[in-house]
Amino acid sequence: MSSCTAFEGIYQGEKAIWLKAGRYEAAFLPGVGANLIAFRDTTSGSRFLHEPAENEMPAFKANPGIHGIPVLFPPNRYEDGKFPWNGRVYQLPVNEEATGNHLHGFAHTAVWKVLQFGGSNRESFVEAALTVDEEHSIYQYLPFRFTIRIKYVLSEDGLFQHIFVRNDGKEAMPCLLAFHTAINAPFTPNGSAKDYRFKATIGERWELNERMLPTGKFQPLSDQEKQIQGEGIYPFFEALDNHYTVKPQNGRNLMELTDTKEGITLVYDVGTSYKQWMIWNNGATEGFFCPEPQINLVNAPNVDLPAEEIGLFSLAPGEIWEERARLYIKG
Repeated sequence: MSSCTAFEGIYQGEKAIWLKAGRYEAAFLPGVGANLIAFRDTTSGSRFLHEPAENEMPAFKANPGIHGIPVLFPPNRYEDGKFPWNGRVYQLPVNEEATGNHLHGFAHTAVWKVLQFGGSNRESFVEAALTVDEEHSIYQYLPFRFTIRIKYVLSEDGLFQHIFVRNDGKEAMPCLLAFHTAINAPFTPNGSAKDYRFKATIGERWELNERMLPTGKFQPLSDQEKQIQGEGIYPFFEALDNHYTVKPQNGRNLMELTDTKEGITLVYDVGTSYKQWMIWNNGATEGFFCPEPQINLVNAPNVDLPAEEIGLFSLAPGEIWEERARLYIKG
């Protein structure tokens, strides 16, 4: 591969770190929640992630949830904003009026600090950190001292992601995290969504109540959802805002999206620490959908089920949790 580079630049008016490696390029926005906003194949013209148009940038920066790869910590919904933990109940702001819940945490809107970026003959990379202590605005809601680091590496093997969470405090803290990854369908320049099929390592579907919170029960999978587990299905076959357990296949936890006309498959391979999937397709609107790998069940601290089953992870003082993922092309 020719020399790979990383450099400071601009993306739609926002400061960015650009990565280039062979046919691929990517853009990273440290000032908007460490969002990896673009992953592109410059040879074919494919754009794999849902990017904001220039006139969408103000809305994106105000609520960066459906473009690129937003970091959610803690992810998804918490009933009435209540977050019980180790005998105390923390109050998160209710920011979803329709349900009366807190939604998606704080990391995806925070400013992250770039630690390093660079390139070599084989890859380019960027690493950033979010450090929370008594001085950080997040601390008033989740009074824990911790560091989240994220690293992206771009190479001929696609886009690699490494996520790292360390408890810097003196008491056990919750470690609940997800990525609201927004995948284009179609991702090829002249592709049609009708030619696209996706599959994912979903297991059982959680029943959700009218506030989009799990009841603790499962619902039977439809015939179409069984196709998600198997041969794949058109991503917009019906409106999806569904929550599933993870059922790894062949030792892997992943989503695959295939352009059947071009014979190209985008693989989103995530680690098995993610115990749940959220699948959301914007009301079955063609263009993009979000296969979201999630550590924990929605509203997990408020659900009376075994912690390991619902991904209610904790970190002891000084303890580290980490996981990796990769987006790449096959075919």
